Amino acid sequence: MEDLTMSNAMDVQNNDYCDSYGCRTFSGDVMLRYLQPEVYESLLETMQNGKPLDPAIANSVADAMKEWAIDNGCTHYTHWFQPLTGATAEKHDSFLEVTENGAIAVFSGDMLIQGEPDASSFPSGGIRDTWEARGYTAWDATSPAFIMPNEEGGTLCIPTAFVSWNGEALDKKTPLLRSIDVVNTQAKRVLAIFGTEADFVLTTLGLEQEYFLIDDSFVALRTDLLICGRTLLGAPPPKGHQLDDHYFGKIPERVLSFMDDSEQQLYELGIPVKTRHNEVAPGQYEIAPTYENANVASDHQMLLMEVLKATSEAHGFTCLLHEKPFTGVNGSGKHNNWSIATNCGTNLLNPGKEPQTNMQFLTFLCAVIRAVDIHADLLRASVASAANDHRLGANEAPPAIISIFLGEMLSDILDQIESDESRDARKGGTLDLGATTMPHLDRDSGDRNRTSPFAFTGNKFEFRAVGSTSTIAWPNTILNTIISESLDYIATQLEETLTGSNSQEKRDIAVRSLLQDLLREHRKVVFDGDNYSQAWHEEAKRRGLPNLKTAPDAFPALVTQKSLDLFERYNVMSNRELQARQEVLLETYCTKVSIEARTLIQMLSTQVLPAALRYQGELAGIVSASNAASVNCSRTSGRLTDIGKNTEGIQKSLETLSGAIEITHNNTLLHAQFIRDTLLPEMENARAISDELETMIPDDIWPLPSYTEMLFIR
Repeated sequence: MEDLTMSNAMDVQNNDYCDSYGCRTFSGDVMLRYLQPEVYESLLETMQNGKPLDPAIANSVADAMKEWAIDNGCTHYTHWFQPLTGATAEKHDSFLEVTENGAIAVFSGDMLIQGEPDASSFPSGGIRDTWEARGYTAWDATSPAFIMPNEEGGTLCIPTAFVSWNGEALDKKTPLLRSIDVVNTQAKRVLAIFGTEADFVLTTLGLEQEYFLIDDSFVALRTDLLICGRTLLGAPPPKGHQLDDHYFGKIPERVLSFMDDSEQQLYELGIPVKTRHNEVAPGQYEIAPTYENANVASDHQMLLMEVLKATSEAHGFTCLLHEKPFTGVNGSGKHNNWSIATNCGTNLLNPGKEPQTNMQFLTFLCAVIRAVDIHADLLRASVASAANDHRLGANEAPPAIISIFLGEMLSDILDQIESDESRDARKGGTLDLGATTMPHLDRDSGDRNRTSPFAFTGNKFEFRAVGSTSTIAWPNTILNTIISESLDYIATQLEETLTGSNSQEKRDIAVRSLLQDLLREHRKVVFDGDNYSQAWHEEAKRRGLPNLKTAPDAFPALVTQKSLDLFERYNVMSNRELQARQEVLLETYCTKVSIEARTLIQMLSTQVLPAALRYQGELAGIVSASNAASVNCSRTSGRLTDIGKNTEGIQKSLETLSGAIEITHNNTLLHAQFIRDTLLPEMENARAISDELETMIPDDIWPLPSYTEMLFIR
């Protein structure tokens, strides 16, 4: 056989690389091969153009999915859904069905469309009691089915919604799909005023996922990482990220191998990952896909996290997705890049070449400003969790104050609208780098602001406050709903003003007048400066912006009358569904922190305290022998005193923590507040004592891998 040249070998590799994209999803070429043309066209109308699903095609689609799955080694199928646990769930059923004539593979349209997992053991916030077990899963045809392989073959996974016997949403997907429908309805009303045609309007997402990779051998020795996903103890390393040398630095070979493996699996699942790099902290990395419609992006995010965790194990790592795995070290977020577009691909948040005259763009922009101002508390609640409380406002993530960054160009245009002036928009121009061999660079019209929780970044908004473990369906459900309400308000105002008139001049006057009113009332939420500064916190207070610093502060925003009315009016969530979510979030907060406290008690009791007593005994022996030999050991005696003091402090903290962990409240909000105000500070106090001991006790006695080992040995 003729040898391949280096160039030809690379071409073959690149072709394989491209050809494998989406090979494990029932979409594109796979659908074309397995579906009849008329069935393919009908399903494609639902998947790509938002048309209602035709039930008549279910049997044909189910049969095609079965054949495709079996051809790829699958023996089982599952309805894959996202309950209120924050993870995914699946119950596997075999294709095999035994008949009088033997075994056959069966998968019908009814089996595709509807499933019935047990609903009694998932969080429901009171919607279902444990003795009420019936729940249903419903096929979401807009998100492609996919195959998850295993050693014995694989499983056909069908994305589904999950509801109770009463039809109430018990998952994250159902409200998201409803919110996408509302955006479509209200956005098309606004577009009709501008004479813009669109079959449907969708929201798009691009997510940046941050994570840590830690060697398995260290994690196996850390009960806190195994159970809680974060370190409850650990003295800071001598070097963290002060030199910024890890950020965008050379990716270690072992990590790069993991990334290559992960990306190949993600490509096969049709997940369009694009970017990878070292993040700020040692041992921290980022992966980011390109943009997809919000529902598919949400499903893909759940898959991405699963793939990262599973693949890391094969490479001897543990992938930590927690928002703050290491105290004092940069935490992890999931930047939620949100936009709104027509089915024709027109981005409604694209300013265009002349944004100052692009009234359609400015209308959608002002709708976002109004929504974020009125419902800042809801946006804050959408990212609230025990884990994210450790990250928000810690000079690595935006503060809990929700505000919008627009940049110089858009702020100048809004100034013109408010003052009823007109001038050319600011342009970015070009950058001359001063060297004749270097190209001139196009400069954007404005800078970026990494301290803002909700920043406009050219043709989208980046919601930076979302936590790294968050299921993005929840914050985007809230985001879609509040913006739909503003679009509804704007459309209603303009429709009433323009009744019976087709005059473009009259329309532009009416739009400009409405935008002026909106800006005068809601522009207080716009801030283009340093969100970390104390001056902004004081200014935000003067502006009346909410500062909900912790999750227990934020959760009540979900069940105010304003919020209940909002979600029920647009049929995104009933009052009961929304109240249930608040209850689940509170219960999760309390349970997770309580688990952390019990884990800390165990580590202090069985690892830290024995090590401290052992070292105390060694020092006591040295001091005793030195005194007997009349050797001056005042410093050693002082060290013994310090160890003894901290050992007593650990034992006292154990008593306090053990007492606090047993206190309960019938009201979950009161219990969450107790945990925030009492239990968490006691945990921090115990940690401070333990961390001081770690700096004093020899490595051969200290029982836990250190921050230095975990963050720098890869």
